[in-house]
Amino acid sequence: MAKSGKELDPQSVAAFTVLKRAVELDSESRYQQALVCYQEGIDLLMQVLRGTKDDTKKCNLRKQITGYMDRAEIVKKYLDQEKEDGKYHKQIKIEENATGFSYESLFQKYLNETVTEVWIQDPYIRQTHQLYNFLRFCEMLIKKPCKVKTIHLLTSPNEGSGKQQQSSGLQEIKESLQNHGVLLELEYSSSVHDREIRFNNGWMIKIGRGLDYFKKPQSRFSLGYCDFDLRPCHETTVDIFHNKHTKKI
Repeated sequence: MAKSGKELDPQSVAAFTVLKRAVELDSESRYQQALVCYQEGIDLLMQVLRGTKDDTKKCNLRKQITGYMDRAEIVKKYLDQEKEDGKYHKQIKIEENATGFSYESLFQKYLNETVTEVWIQDPYIRQTHQLYNFLRFCEMLIKKPCKVKTIHLLTSPNEGSGKQQQSSGLQEIKESLQNHGVLLELEYSSSVHDREIRFNNGWMIKIGRGLDYFKKPQSRFSLGYCDFDLRPCHETTVDIFHNKHTKKI
């Protein structure tokens, strides 16, 4: 057991506060969040250990660190098994007007050098701002560490006056991606309703509003116009799954 906060230095208090939260999340079966807290708390406790000169305190700290590391490893193995079994599920709720939810912030942790193929199903890649959303998403996909070679987009066709705009916009994106060695395969369906993104490393993300969850910026020169982390969002829910064998849409 750790000593009471009154007897600890601020760095130790910070470490044990995070680790206490890790234990609470662990007991609630919120393993993904618990693992993050375990890792952060252990790192803080390691810093305390490096700054401790008393041998008895060092011994106690090492025992505590070992205990937390052992539990963190068990949690990690449990999460890895969930991924293997296709049972992993994490949900993120984006509140109305919340910021900090750019595509990079949501997706980057699931993108690595094993990602070579992406499937996107979104019925609303039609209007100008939705085409720009898709373009921004594609820009993220061709950056390192990804090695994306093929992007599949299944969307619904725009009707009326917007049909030509949608077609020409997607064609321009396709040609631009070709310049980066990436193939964009387009498919249209009037009956598509679900919104889903799959990476061939097993990750699948479902966003209630699809890629179009950002609010319109107040002006062309307002914060958030370029940096989507500063752009207010509509309320929506993001569900993240992992399947060992990701199938095509």
